[in-house]
Amino acid sequence: MLQAAILQPVVALAAWTMVMWLWLYATRLPAMGKVDLSALANDPGKTLDHVLPAKVQWKAHNYNHLHEAPTVFYAVCIVLAITGAGNGHGAQLAWAYVGLRVIHSLVQATVNHIPARFGLFLLSSLCLIALIIRAAQVVFGF
Repeated sequence: MLQAAILQPVVALAAWTMVMWLWLYATRLPAMGKVDLSALANDPGKTLDHVLPAKVQWKAHNYNHLHEAPTVFYAVCIVLAITGAGNGHGAQLAWAYVGLRVIHSLVQATVNHIPARFGLFLLSSLCLIALIIRAAQVVFGF
């Protein structure tokens, strides 16, 4: 039996990150066939954002975003699991965070609608803040 249910959303978000990695390369590699790699390498001011279609880069940008705030999520969830506070409400918040991040990924990778992305990011950040507060309560005893 799983001692800390909060570890399930941790693994789910890690797996989702790899789904985005696959999607990024499934779209980027075909687009790279049209890029002059030597010109790209010799111009430090030029990036793939300058030479690949935006719709291709949206997946790469999202993959990068999954290595930003979610790193705090991973750390806090592991703290909650180690301290025995990774069940119940904490696990539900963690699942909400993962669900919101997956929806955020899908929005960014397909239509890249900025107001929708912002709303989803805000909601996921509120979940993350609640998890951090819970971890602080457990670790610092208040």
